[in-house]
Amino acid sequence: MTKFAEIDSRLDKANDECGVFGIYNNDNLDTVAITHDALYSLQHRGQISAGITVNTDRNFSTVKELGMVSEVFTPKVLEKLKSGKITVGHVRFTANQSLDRAANQPLVLRYKEGSIAISSNGSITNFPSIRKELERGGAIFQSNSNAELMAYVIATERCRTDNLEDAVLNSMKKLEGAYSTVICGPSRLMAFRDKHGFRPLCMGKLKNSYVFSSESCVFDSIGAKFIRDVKPGEMVVVDDDGFHTYQLEAEPVKTSLCIFEYVYLARPDSVIDGVSVHSARIKAGELLYKEYPIEADMVCGVPDSGIIAAEGYAKASKIPYGMGFMKNKFIGRIVGTGMDKKNRLMKTKLTALKSNVEGKRIIVIDDSIIRGETSKHIVNLLREAGAKEVHMLVSSPPFVFPCYFGIDIYDKENLIANKMTKEQIREEIGADTLGYLSVESLRKIAKDADIDLCDGCFTKEFSAKVPTTFFVDKYAYKINKN
Repeated sequence: MTKFAEIDSRLDKANDECGVFGIYNNDNLDTVAITHDALYSLQHRGQISAGITVNTDRNFSTVKELGMVSEVFTPKVLEKLKSGKITVGHVRFTANQSLDRAANQPLVLRYKEGSIAISSNGSITNFPSIRKELERGGAIFQSNSNAELMAYVIATERCRTDNLEDAVLNSMKKLEGAYSTVICGPSRLMAFRDKHGFRPLCMGKLKNSYVFSSESCVFDSIGAKFIRDVKPGEMVVVDDDGFHTYQLEAEPVKTSLCIFEYVYLARPDSVIDGVSVHSARIKAGELLYKEYPIEADMVCGVPDSGIIAAEGYAKASKIPYGMGFMKNKFIGRIVGTGMDKKNRLMKTKLTALKSNVEGKRIIVIDDSIIRGETSKHIVNLLREAGAKEVHMLVSSPPFVFPCYFGIDIYDKENLIANKMTKEQIREEIGADTLGYLSVESLRKIAKDADIDLCDGCFTKEFSAKVPTTFFVDKYAYKINKN
């Protein structure tokens, strides 16, 4: 398979694509300020761009740009956006290093039947075939984003139906893959989730107003009350008459929330489909101890996503938990290119706490190993700080298969577990021990979830059809499924 854009070079981690938010205002609220605060709470889901669209008396105003929420929405910019009846927001991550501005969301589409603003998270797996069909009909695309494709499909269906609700439901039948989406229409707010439920989406209430978000942690930050998760294949519509729910009429399918939401992607203070992310990570650490009961002097976690699993391991093992690293949270943009830039960023972002690790046998826990570069750097940091032993444990199984349902890993050649045995990886990163959480244990960390979970990146057992081609940078590439 042709090599795709690299995995996030800042952290050597798998990344989710986006975070979405929407509010229907029944209380004369400042929806711009609320959406701005919500995007801050979703910043972990995307740091490439941020955007807000406001519907004021059916006039759409949008601000979106490359950058973090704080960079895009300066006080001067926020003053220009006026609160409205419906507001949607978006934060974006992309593995595509071209940083396509046209792909920034929310995307506003003006067509024959009106206007819509769309914010989406996920990946349309039949993107190439649908795009080809639309282009044959005269569609001109400005970007390679899933949101633009979805908007075209919805607009096309709206021209054939009596209302926007039917247009969206018809579109959901055509769009395959993973998507959690909010749409600002002329007079309604819509939120819907693909029939498998790969990516999270939940709804809440702020006074008499309705809110939707990728994660429930947003509701805590804006003072909203969590109502429930949007169900797989469900569309929820809010208008002046209240909220209405529609269920996609389709053949029975297995639900498949991405289990990596619990391992790494989601914020720990979120509850996704009935399971606390924090509790799931504590459980992962406890199960790691059952599988790897190592004798050591201290347990520490790699900031930030490895910390909670490390606390779980320490709790189960009775080995003291301690801080092994200091994380610099105030790093600006690192200049340079290639490996030099990556190495300088890793050295600047994390430093070992020498006074805590010197002379000790250290168990260090991370959420995953993708290419192995960060793990090697972490082990080296502890060695240089004087650690006597370094035992690396991972709160997920070996990452061996690409994901086509909303995580930015499309090429198995980027995955170190596809190139080396566990022992070879241990030698490569320089650890005394390397241990991964088993698939069996992984499935226990969120066994009480309201829907089934997808662990295809670890097992190759996907509930949805794996695409034969994938669309990157305006080109469709064949996928090697071997």
